[in-house]
Amino acid sequence: MNRFIDERKDNWQRLEDLLEMLRGSSLRYLSKTEVREFGELYRRAATDLAIARAETRDPKVINYLNSLVIRAHGKVYRSDGEGVSIIRKFFTRDLPQEIRSSSRHSLTAFAVFMIFGVLSFFLCLYAPDFSTTIGLDTIQSFAETNTRWWEDLNAANQIGSSQILTNNIRVAFMAFAFGSFFGVGTLYILMMNGVMIGGVVGVCYRVDPNFGAGLVNFMVAHGVMELTAIFLAGGAGMMIGYALIDPGDLTRGQALKKAGQRATKIVIGCAVILFITGLIEGFLSPSGVSPVIKYATGILTGLLFFAYVLLVGRDMPVAEPA
Repeated sequence: MNRFIDERKDNWQRLEDLLEMLRGSSLRYLSKTEVREFGELYRRAATDLAIARAETRDPKVINYLNSLVIRAHGKVYRSDGEGVSIIRKFFTRDLPQEIRSSSRHSLTAFAVFMIFGVLSFFLCLYAPDFSTTIGLDTIQSFAETNTRWWEDLNAANQIGSSQILTNNIRVAFMAFAFGSFFGVGTLYILMMNGVMIGGVVGVCYRVDPNFGAGLVNFMVAHGVMELTAIFLAGGAGMMIGYALIDPGDLTRGQALKKAGQRATKIVIGCAVILFITGLIEGFLSPSGVSPVIKYATGILTGLLFFAYVLLVGRDMPVAEPA
C-alpha cells in the first residue's frame, strides 16, 4: 500500500497544485503545456482511483482520490460561460501581457511619430512655406479667420463622434495592416500622421498662440489615449514586419502566423480604446467645459491605462500563441 502511494503521490500533488492555480477559473488560464499536463494527470488519477478501489480498499486513499478526480473532472468538463470567460481572460490576461511583451515595437512607433511630429511642428511654426508644402493652407485660413472648426462637432455630437471613431480606427488599422510590407508601410503611416498633427498645431500657434492653445485644449482630453492606441497599433504592425525580416528559427510563414496571432490581440484592444476616445472626442472635447476638466480627463485616462498595462495579468501564466 505504501509503495502504491509513494509511486503516485508526486503526480497527485502536481494535480493538486494545478487545481489550486485554477481556483475560481477554468483551464483557459493555464498554458497549453499545463493543459496537456493537467489532462494526463487527471487520467492517471482516475486510473489510480480504479486501482485503489479494486486492490487497496483503503477508505482514506479512495476518498482522497475520489475527491481529487471529481475536482479535476469538473475543470475538464466545466461549461464556463464561454463568451464571458473569453472576454474576461482577454482583458485580464492576454491584452496587458501582449502589450507588455511588444513594448519594444510600440516604443519604436512612438519615437517615429514624435520625431516627425516635433520636427513638423517647429518647421510649420518658423517656416511658413513648409505648411504649404504639406497641404495645410486651409488650416492656416481657419486660424487667420479664427474659425474653430473643431467646435462644429459640438452641434451634432453623435455624427461627429461616429465620424471621428471611423477615422481613428482606419488610421490604427492602416498602421497595423501596412506592417505586412516588412514594416515600411507602418513607418510611413506613423511618419505622415506625426507630420500632419505636428504641422496643424504648429500652423495654429504661428498664426495665433491663443488659437493654437484652443486647439490643444480640444485635443488633450482624448489625445493621450488616441495616440497611445495608434502607437500600439503601429507596434503591432512593426511586429508583423519584423517577423518577416527576421523569422529566427521559424519559417517566414510560421513566424508571420505567430506574430499575427499576437498582434491581433493588440489591435482588438486598440479598437476598444478608440471607441472610448471617439466618444470623448465627440462629446467632451468640443464642449465648453473648463480646460482643467479636459486636461484632467486626458491625464487620468492615461494614468489608468498605463496602470492597467503595468499591473494587470502579471500573476497569471503567460498565454502562448497556438
